[in-house]
Parts: sequence; C-alpha cells; structure tokens
Amino acid sequence: MKQLQQAPPSEEPVSSLVGPWPRVETYAELDAAEWLHTNGAGAYAMSTVSMMHTRRYHGLLVAPLLPPLRRFVLLNHLELTLHAQGRHFRLSTHQFPNLAPTPGYRLLRSFALDPIPHWTYRIGDEEFERTLSYARRREVTVLTFTWRGKEPATLVVRPLLSLRSIHGLMHEHGAMVQRVALRQREVEIQPLLDLPPLCFRHSGMFVGSPDWWRRFEYLEDRTRAGEFQEDLWTPGAFEVQLLPDRPQYLMVAVGSLPTESAKTLLDETVAELTALDPGPTRALSVRRLLIAAECYRVESPTRCSIIAGYPWYGIHLRETLQSLAGIALVSGKLDFARRTLATALSTQRGGLLTDMLTEVEANRGQPSPDSTLWLFDAARSYIAAVGSKDPFVVQRLYPALRRAFVRLRSRRGRLGWISPEGLLANFAQDRPLTWMDGKVGDWVVTPRRGLAIEMQALWVVGCQLIARLARQQGELSLMACATEADNKARASFKQRFWCHESDHPYDCVSERPPGDGGWTDAAVRPNALMALALAPELFEDWQATAIVTRARQELLTPRGLRTLSPNDSRYQGYHEGGLEQREGSAHQGTVWPHLLGYFVRASRRLAPDDLALRQELIELVEGAAEESLALLHVAEMADGDAPHRPRACPAQSTAVAQLLSVLVDELGL
Repeated sequence: MKQLQQAPPSEEPVSSLVGPWPRVETYAELDAAEWLHTNGAGAYAMSTVSMMHTRRYHGLLVAPLLPPLRRFVLLNHLELTLHAQGRHFRLSTHQFPNLAPTPGYRLLRSFALDPIPHWTYRIGDEEFERTLSYARRREVTVLTFTWRGKEPATLVVRPLLSLRSIHGLMHEHGAMVQRVALRQREVEIQPLLDLPPLCFRHSGMFVGSPDWWRRFEYLEDRTRAGEFQEDLWTPGAFEVQLLPDRPQYLMVAVGSLPTESAKTLLDETVAELTALDPGPTRALSVRRLLIAAECYRVESPTRCSIIAGYPWYGIHLRETLQSLAGIALVSGKLDFARRTLATALSTQRGGLLTDMLTEVEANRGQPSPDSTLWLFDAARSYIAAVGSKDPFVVQRLYPALRRAFVRLRSRRGRLGWISPEGLLANFAQDRPLTWMDGKVGDWVVTPRRGLAIEMQALWVVGCQLIARLARQQGELSLMACATEADNKARASFKQRFWCHESDHPYDCVSERPPGDGGWTDAAVRPNALMALALAPELFEDWQATAIVTRARQELLTPRGLRTLSPNDSRYQGYHEGGLEQREGSAHQGTVWPHLLGYFVRASRRLAPDDLALRQELIELVEGAAEESLALLHVAEMADGDAPHRPRACPAQSTAVAQLLSVLVDELGL
C-alpha cells in the first residue's frame, strides 16, 4: 500500500481535496490498497485503488435487502471502454486465470477519497475522470464520467452483476430473466425474481446484449477460502457521448429510481461527508478517524447500530458496545448512541443480550453473557455523557441493566453465573464466551473456561453502576445487593487472581480454588491490562505498574498489543494460511490495534502528568492508525512478528473507535 499523503494544492482551489482526505498516486502500478464508501444505512461500495476486485465482498452497489443487514452484491463491476483520439482504451482491471490483470490500471494516475472515490486516468496528453457516490441512507449509486480532452469522446459502460449474498459466489446458470423494460433515459431489469429490480438512469443509449462473463478471480479469497472464481452477468451496455469538461451521470438504484437528479444526490452526499471533517483545529489523525467512524454508523427505519467491520462482518453486539464511545459519543452523536443502545436492548431475553443481530430477521443470535457485560461499560460511558436522569436512562437503560444484573447473579442457566466467591463464571461446551472466541468446527482455540480476568472487571463495573443508579431510583435493597456483590467480587479477585511467582495476574482461574482441585492459567495476555483499564480499583498501584510494564515488554508493538506473549510456547507470530491456521493464530500472538486503547488508559492513570509519556502514546496511537489495508481505516489485527503486517478484516469498528476515543478523551487531541 502506498503512503497516504495530503492532496497537493490545485490551481483552482477545491475544498474536497484538502485536509484529511487520502490521495494515492498510482503511477500506472497495480495498487491493492482498499477503499470504502458507505451510505449510512448498511449499503457500501468497496474495491482496491486500481479497481481490481480481490475479494468476493467487493462491489460497486452492495445493498442490504433487510436494512442494514442481508447484504447482496448487486452491481459488481463496470467494464469501461473509452473511444478517444482515434483509439480504444480499456479502463477496467480484472484478474482471470493464468493471465496478467487486464491493463486498465496502467492508465490510472491517481485515486482520491475526497470525500467520495475519485479516479483520474491519463489518456495520452488528456485526462478522463470517474467518481462513485452513494446517496445517503438510500440504495442509489451515482457514477460520474468526465472527459478532459479537446475533442468529444465516447464511453461504453457495461454493468457486470453478481446478484448474490456477500458471502457467496455466482456461477453461470440458465435462470436469468432476459427481459428489459425501457423508458426514456431509463432501463429496468430484474434478472432474478426473488431480488428487487435494478433501475438505471442514463444520458446515452442502451444496447441490450445479455451474456455471462466468466471466471473472474479474487486473489485475497484464494488465500482465505477454497473457492475464488466467479461468473458475472451483464444485461447489455450503455453508450455515452462525452463532451469536454461536461460530466455525464449513470444512476443505479435498487427497486425504483429517485425523483432527484443525479447531480442533486451527488452534491448532497459530498456536502454531508465533507461536514464530517472538524477542520484544521484538530489533529490530522483525529480528523481521519472521525471520518472513518461514520462508515460504521448504520440507521434504518427499524434499527440503528454499528457495523463491526467491512466487508464481511455484520452487527456483533460486543463490538457494537465496545465501539459506542468512539463511534458515537466522541463526535457528540448522542441520539445515535441512544438508538444503538435501544437496538441492543431489544435483543435482551432472560436478562442476557444476544451475541449478534443476524442477517435473518427471525434469528436474533445466541444469548451472550459477554455482550451483556459489555453493556455495563457502554452504559457507563453513555450516562457520563447524558446524565443519569436522562429519560432513556431511567425508562429503558436502567431496567435492562437491572435485569442483566439479576440474571448474572443467579446460578440459573449454563452461560454465566456468580460463583460462591462472588466472581463471574462463564462456561459453554460448544462455544467460547469471551472476546477470544476463535473456533474451527468443534475446536475451541482459546477456551478460557472458568473465571476470565476481564469479565471480572466488567462485573465489578456493572455492580458499581447498578448500585449508583438504584440509589438514585430509591431502590435501596437493590443498591445494598449490588454494593455487597461489588465488595465480594473485589475481595475474591484480589485473593484469586494475582500470581506472585510471575508478578502478573492469572489470565483465567477455575471456579474451584487450587486447594480444592482447581487450576490457574498464568499466560501473559492483554486481558489483565483490559481489566486494569476497566476497573483500576481491582489492583494496588504496584500491581498496576507491574501489569503495564509487562505489557510494554512482551505485548506492545507499533500496531497494537499481542494476544499472547512471544515467550509462551503456544505463540504464533503470523496470521496466515488456511482457515484453521488463521483461526488458530488469531488469539495466540496476533496484534489487535484496539487493545492500544486499554494500554493508553492504564498508562495514563499511572502517570497523568508525564508529558513525555503522553507524547509517546500519541505517536504510538497515530502510528497504529496510519498503516492499514483500507484507506482511512484500521485493520482488525496484524502479525505478532515484525513488520506487523495488517491482517484480517480491513476496516474494523473497535480499532477505529478505541484509537479515536483515547486520542480525544485520554490524550486531549
């Protein structure tokens, strides 16, 4: 990935090309850096800078059929051919078996996200420009084509369609409906009757020529999945006459076309996205992360939440709650935060939230004590922003927290309960219950059964929050119960979790004490640091210093914190290979950028007035945010060993949220 740079000044000042917006000069080289553009309602467009799709998840119109979920890749790609200067120029880039990529990228000179994706091609001594814009909170894409030559030119645009779920692949079949409805400057097709129609509004001539284009290859999928080839269907092509410096538009909509013009929708999108930049009074890193945060906020008429990551993750409630402060509260979007919490609370059954909102409306996911515990931390942040007397807090949030507290205190069920010592136990035979949840078939990679250290910290957070809110609501018996639970948990934690041999906490301990047939796990992982950042009262000052020192020595890297010390025999330094290899390494040494948030919080508490430390932490967080797989975004993880190459999900909400949150709230940028 080429180095991001601020766009150079232009002779004609263009405000959308200054500030934090990234620009990549490609110099006719194939650039695999990814870009992401979203509509705020679950739809997205994503590909590489060179516009060669490398994942099945890439596409130009990826729309949720059950907003913001059940996403389908509808418009996969465009095959563009420019007729100018007496020659034909193929501008698209694809990968086919045993061939070099098609040569469109050789004409590409630059890409900018300013604030919408913008490509500039060099055609001899002249230029051709294209942009893509997703209308805000609507399934409408506006494609713009501008010829900067001296004489008119002709552009042939052939849409290539996938028409399948983001996780699937399309292969040639005979069930495509060939019928096309033509209206003045409009084309409507519905190749598959179980999907909504696609409608095009154009300024040229449509020539119907339905056909299959075969064996597109996705190179990233080749390393991640068994199947990586796809066939794409086309209904025909649009022929558009290009006059110099006069943009021509192609609008693509799901269901029906809007009444607004393409230019109106484009201008509205540019204005809304440009307004995300707070301006040069803020640090450049903060400006970039604030812009990135918008991509994860999704709203629809029925729900409001945070996408865990692009391109393949959906709404995972643990990640939603971990991200709430950075994605919503830092930028002052309190109404969005309230509605996101309401969506999470709607999944509560028997006191527990579910682990996710699935792509299928009827399936709410599985009950999750982990998500439920993170609700306490998210609620604490939200209440700090709006106050405990806020109507939503009193009427919706507090009753849900109370139900969660009562459920977790009971010994009912098999997913989470309070041990006789007052600590929170978690156990499930079929799946892991902490954030280290790697699983391949029946193999639980990092089981952590028993009492996990960070879950004890979240339980203490919950007890303290319930005690405070119950006191304000006059529920004194509940307040006394929560206070007693807090005191008991803290006392037992201090007795059970410190390992004097290693001068570091245990990562997990069994529900039974060691003298009663129990066990301990002294692995050095970042979970002790998480516990310290979440509930510092669980540790003495000397213990906090020991935890931060060990994390700095064995876990800290320029990209985040390792999930296991390299001194451990189970350590794996690279996240690569097949599914089993990748999942097996995901929490056995891989680096997770979002863990820097906990490292910064714990370090600052130890030395709040140390200016040199503050500057060091700023440089660390900004460095972790700089190098990634997708422009403006932060990847889910990186290799544990140098050079700590970014891996896995290219754009992760928890990584963006945690880095943004500590830059603003802890480091004062």
